[in-house]
Amino acid sequence: MATVLVIGASRGIGLELVRQYREAGDRVIATARDDAGLARLQDLGAQALRVDVANPASVSGFSWQLDGEKLDVALYVAGVMDRAGATTPPTQQAFDRVMHANVLGLMQVIPQVLPMVEEAGGVFAALTSRMSQIASVPASNAWLYRVSKAALNMAVASARFDYPRARLVALDPGWVQTDMGGTSAPVALADSVAGLRAVLASVSPEDNGRLIHFDGQRAAHW
Repeated sequence: MATVLVIGASRGIGLELVRQYREAGDRVIATARDDAGLARLQDLGAQALRVDVANPASVSGFSWQLDGEKLDVALYVAGVMDRAGATTPPTQQAFDRVMHANVLGLMQVIPQVLPMVEEAGGVFAALTSRMSQIASVPASNAWLYRVSKAALNMAVASARFDYPRARLVALDPGWVQTDMGGTSAPVALADSVAGLRAVLASVSPEDNGRLIHFDGQRAAHW
C-alpha cells in the first residue's frame, strides 16, 4: 500500500485522483481549502487537511500537518485559470490570483514535501498543461495561465537538483472534461486520471525534470 498526497483535491482532477488511488487500496492524504471540499475527501476515505495554496500563511505550516510521513507519490494539482488574451493586460489582482495558486503555492510546498518524498524514494508531480510549451505555442489565449504553467515547469525542472533521491516531473493531464476544461473537452476525467497514475508508476530517473503527457508521451521540447 502506497502513501499518496494530493494537494488541491476538492474537485475535478484532484478529487478523481483521490478516488482512484483509494479504490486501488492506497492510503491517501489530500488537501482542500473549505469545509465542503474536506467533506468530499473524507467521504472517499482520505485523510483530509485544510490548506489554501493561494494563501502563503496557510501553506507555511503544511509540513507540520505531515510530520513523520514518507510519501511514495505527491501531486500538486491546485491551480486556477485565466482566459484573457494578450490584448488585455492582466490586473494585479488577476496576476496575483493565478501566480499565487499556480506557482508560489508550488514553490512553497516543494521544500516542505520533497524531503518526505525522498524518504520513500518516491515521485513528486506538478500538474502543468500543454499550453505551457513555448516551442509549440499556437495562440495567445489564456496568456497569463500559459505563463504561470511555464513557470511551474521551470520550478519542477530546477528543484530536482536539490532532491536527488526523489523524481520530479511535470504532468499534462490533457484537455479534460472538468469545470475548468468544459464539457466539450476531448478527454474524460476518469481516463485522464488513469493515464496520470500509469505515468507516475512508470517514471524513471531518466524522466527527472521532464514534462510528461497523460498518455505517456515524453515532451521533446518545452
